[in-house]
Amino acid sequence: MWTRLVSNSWTKVILLPWHLKMIQKKKVPGCLLKPLTMEKLTSSWSGEGLIYRNMTVKFWWSEARNGLYMAEIKVRRAVFRLEVLGLVNFVCHTCFKRQEKLHRCGQCKFAHYCDRTCQKDAWLNHKNECSAIKRYGKVPNENIRLAARIMWRVEREGTGLTEGCLVSVDDLQNHVEHFGEEEQKDLRVDVDTFLQYWPPQSQQFSMQYISHIFGVINCNGFTLSDQRGLQAVGVGIFPNLGLVNHDCWPNCTVIFNNGKIELRALGKISEGEELTVSYIDFLNVSEERKRQLKKQYYFDCTCEHCQKKLKDDLFLGVKDNPKPSQEVVKEMIQFSKDTLEKIDKARSEGLYHEVVKLCRECLEKQEPVFADTNIYMLRMLSIVSEVLSYLQAFEEASFYARRMVDGYMKLYHPNNAQLGMAVMRAGLTNWHAGNIEVGHGMICKAYAILLVTHGPSHPITKDLEAMRVQTEMELRMFRQNEFMYYKMREAALNNQPMQVMAEPSNEPSPALFHKKQ
Repeated sequence: MWTRLVSNSWTKVILLPWHLKMIQKKKVPGCLLKPLTMEKLTSSWSGEGLIYRNMTVKFWWSEARNGLYMAEIKVRRAVFRLEVLGLVNFVCHTCFKRQEKLHRCGQCKFAHYCDRTCQKDAWLNHKNECSAIKRYGKVPNENIRLAARIMWRVEREGTGLTEGCLVSVDDLQNHVEHFGEEEQKDLRVDVDTFLQYWPPQSQQFSMQYISHIFGVINCNGFTLSDQRGLQAVGVGIFPNLGLVNHDCWPNCTVIFNNGKIELRALGKISEGEELTVSYIDFLNVSEERKRQLKKQYYFDCTCEHCQKKLKDDLFLGVKDNPKPSQEVVKEMIQFSKDTLEKIDKARSEGLYHEVVKLCRECLEKQEPVFADTNIYMLRMLSIVSEVLSYLQAFEEASFYARRMVDGYMKLYHPNNAQLGMAVMRAGLTNWHAGNIEVGHGMICKAYAILLVTHGPSHPITKDLEAMRVQTEMELRMFRQNEFMYYKMREAALNNQPMQVMAEPSNEPSPALFHKKQ
């Protein structure tokens, strides 16, 4: 059984070989643990916190006497809601599987489920929502629905800590006092709409508490993705994970896997080292990351990479021989930004050949100026390889994809989830182009990364394992008789319809943290 613990909202997780300390703000670690005892800790720099001792620890990857390596913690399902995103009719509201045919709730006509089992599992959370939607006459936005689900749960269970929770939703930071004018306006609209949606027979909450819940959703929501992690379908509040601090070069990552959130270690975690995740994508200069974090999460990042501006020279890298002047670099950066705006417009209109043309022209001009790690060149390479794959121009797409991966490998943490997904896509593109050895090598590299970031049970890792086995068999055939291999490959592709790549989207990969648009 989990020990019930009381926490303030400024806690910080530090992991010792067999101890877990929580001292100053935010989240929980990378192994499956069951705290057996706890005691309070007071520090001159961190305020009050908690120490956990006598841990029962289960390692996913290996046991290590001096720390953790490749471990995971599985956090039980918390209060969450399904975000519409145009997928409400195609994603089960319980297990998040994407299916063409789902059973619709006969009462509210909104919720969809795989079968009666999923519908039955969801009923406890959907029961109040179902009647509220019918009474309100329409489906409110996602923030309203999530806030209502949280408060129905508070109504059922109270605000105390439930089994397995280290912190309650009441103790999470809401940052309402830091909201700007537009955010305050949105908050007032959400509160007014919530009061219309909230049933009069349910427990009534104060305006201050309702505002607190909306603030918590705004800065503590985790993005939930479909089973393969490719499409954002929802957002959840997981109070335990509301304790994990940010670092631009973290030692953990958070993955949504089969209906549960997992906090996974990205490498060996030494004694006394804090457990951290990254709230945003690392692929940007330190000043831009700090600006984004300040705007979205209301804090100044003081991680080592931001303080020392590590890798900024690579992100803005230029050619060495000959080295371009600062004026030329400045002009090329502005040209790249202008081109990216034109590309966004063309993509939104479905003009993919125009996107390819713009990318080619920009890359040609960038080539004598930017180094292969420059973020403006990498953004262009990512877009053009994705769009060319969609257009089934795999040979050219594979060339750009390889260059993109070469740059990413010099920038990202070696076990970064986004790196793993990018390498996987590049591997598939090269396989489609007939570059069997390169494609297989990339798929193996992606599999090794995703084993760490997603774990062996994640659907995308299982898919990648099947691809790895298939490409390994094909590679053996290729090395034995190259001519015969290509004949068999051509016959196989001619006998079945070509699998069209997913249509490119302006939307980035699902971010770890949900942010209301």
